Amino acid sequence: MADMNGWLSFLMDESNLNQDMAIRRFCAARTEQEQKGDSMEETTNKLDALWSPDTTSSTTAQLGSSEEEFVDSFFNIDCCNKEENHKSSTEEHTFPCQEATFPDDDYLDTLLAMVNDIERDSASSPMINQEGDNANDLLVASPDMLPLPTDQGLHLVHLMLACAEAVGCRDTRLATLVLNQVWALANPCGDSLQRVCFCFAMGLKSRLSLVVGTNGIFNSADIPLMGISRPDKIDALQSLYQTTPYVAFGFMAANEAICQASQGKEFDCIHIIDLGMELLGLHQWPSLVRKLASRLEGPPVLRITMIINEGDKHPNHYSDLQANMKALVDDASSLGMTLQLHIVTETVTAALFTCEKLNLREGELLIVNSIMHLHKYVKESRGSLKIILQAIKKLSPALVTVVEQDANHNGPFFLGRFLESLHYYSAIFDSLEASLPRHSAQRFKIERMHFGEQIRNIVAYEGPDRIERHERADQWRRQLGRAGFQVVGLKCMSQIRMMLSVYGCDGYSLATEKGCLLLGWKGRPIMLASAWRVHV
Repeated sequence: MADMNGWLSFLMDESNLNQDMAIRRFCAARTEQEQKGDSMEETTNKLDALWSPDTTSSTTAQLGSSEEEFVDSFFNIDCCNKEENHKSSTEEHTFPCQEATFPDDDYLDTLLAMVNDIERDSASSPMINQEGDNANDLLVASPDMLPLPTDQGLHLVHLMLACAEAVGCRDTRLATLVLNQVWALANPCGDSLQRVCFCFAMGLKSRLSLVVGTNGIFNSADIPLMGISRPDKIDALQSLYQTTPYVAFGFMAANEAICQASQGKEFDCIHIIDLGMELLGLHQWPSLVRKLASRLEGPPVLRITMIINEGDKHPNHYSDLQANMKALVDDASSLGMTLQLHIVTETVTAALFTCEKLNLREGELLIVNSIMHLHKYVKESRGSLKIILQAIKKLSPALVTVVEQDANHNGPFFLGRFLESLHYYSAIFDSLEASLPRHSAQRFKIERMHFGEQIRNIVAYEGPDRIERHERADQWRRQLGRAGFQVVGLKCMSQIRMMLSVYGCDGYSLATEKGCLLLGWKGRPIMLASAWRVHV
């Protein structure tokens, strides 16, 4: 695995990614090939020769300089982090969680269905054991597979870029040929490179299903459903919370900002409007309740209004939520604190943010809390987000907490979005590789049912159906600033560093950037946390 620890780079120069030129160059080459009258068989033979593992070094020269730099960056992190990687390789990483294994887990049906789907659509796919057609053979063998040698890893990255360029040109014939070769190396149970490439290959496969006829018309309704249920998505996100610091980082930063905002002010109670808690549940609040209950000035009354999207209300989840709410209220009462929890079932729009709908009262300290939710309203023009932020501002909140994934996944060009997201999720999958064993059931759920679904939405969808529109910290500063908010510096570095030490993994990094806190993996920002108040 040491040879593959260098396949990530976390400082990608976006100016070198010249996506338009890459697409035009690729499409021009395809047009010239068609004008010469190359047959499908000749195309296949050329492709086989071009992407043969034996000729990987020579194919690098055939890539454009931007693509070559991008591929090289996957294998050059050791040059930047040699000392850190050496330290990581010499220490044993332990994790405070109970591990499960693959056998007898219901959610494995999803993986088997995906493998069967690949086999059905691509008869030449080597994903299935050639000596038997039982998908379980794959699952038994894969967790113990050795990581890809560096040359094959480079070959796989080349294939991914070639497939993305073909998909960007809507050349379904070439894209399908390259994608069939990707299945030979990508594997949902392999090393981190194989696993992340498998998720992106599934996204490319879904995007290919959008192309109708030869005109390249997109139709989102043609994307096949993956069959991942809402309870599975909730379970995957909770596994992410239990096994990595990404979600807990956001909770801690937001709670610390809320406590800071409540200090030295006269108010009857704190009222928190919690956006998008339908998947995250109540995990954020027990620590806040304990912290507020121990204040020197005494515990305040705490009201939390939780917004659940009308279309996301699930009967079983709702009943579990009600039980958890009661338990949390009882815990607060045992600490001498009054806690009131309310649920508002309505789609988040500007019309929601009124005193009547949110039951706002005079004399309370109003706080709006958004954990990994506001990015869903960015859209292409960002007009929808601006309207919501302006509606929040009219309520005059004392504080708005914003926690998001720190990535640029809202670019207008497909290839640029693909390259950026491949870099970003490669870092995340590498962190999971360092924290969880390959046979971990929790890791599989996190990768396929949480991050895999994000990747699929980013890669396959366009227009209003693409909701995973993560943006960088500077974009959030710009958008919130234009809406009339100013950043409030967070003062919880020491607490978060202490939290990170619990995870027993040296790769996590913490930094500040113009008032925002950034949690990263080996220098690559993954999550951002920030707090805002109305500009006066």
